[in-house]
Amino acid sequence: MTRNLLEPPETLLPESPEAQGALDAGTDPAEVAAQHPAFSAAWAALADNALNSGENIAAYAYARTGYHRGLDALRRSGWKGFGPVPWRHEPNRGVLRSVAALAKAARAIGETEEFDRCRQLLEDSDPASLEANDLA
Repeated sequence: MTRNLLEPPETLLPESPEAQGALDAGTDPAEVAAQHPAFSAAWAALADNALNSGENIAAYAYARTGYHRGLDALRRSGWKGFGPVPWRHEPNRGVLRSVAALAKAARAIGETEEFDRCRQLLEDSDPASLEANDLA
């Protein structure tokens, strides 16, 4: 497959085996976030749990933290604020899930512009992330 030279390359975050392993083992996401605060997947899990409990403000705060920590990680990996961030790459999913949770929490509290902005970021990063997070 030929790469479009006008489009930036995919951004692929590095793996975080210790943090991911803790989440996979069922460790409380709050504990994982406390031990690995830069690990967006822990914040996304906290946000998802809060959304599922109807705690929309807490979900918004957790998701916002995961979103910002994820943007920091993406920038460290060469992302310039645009370009593909593929859902298929497991380490990218924490930040993409945080953005999706932020969109859902924003919608729940009536913050339409934030919802639209987050949804657009997911679409620009990888449209597959919209479907994976029930935002298609």
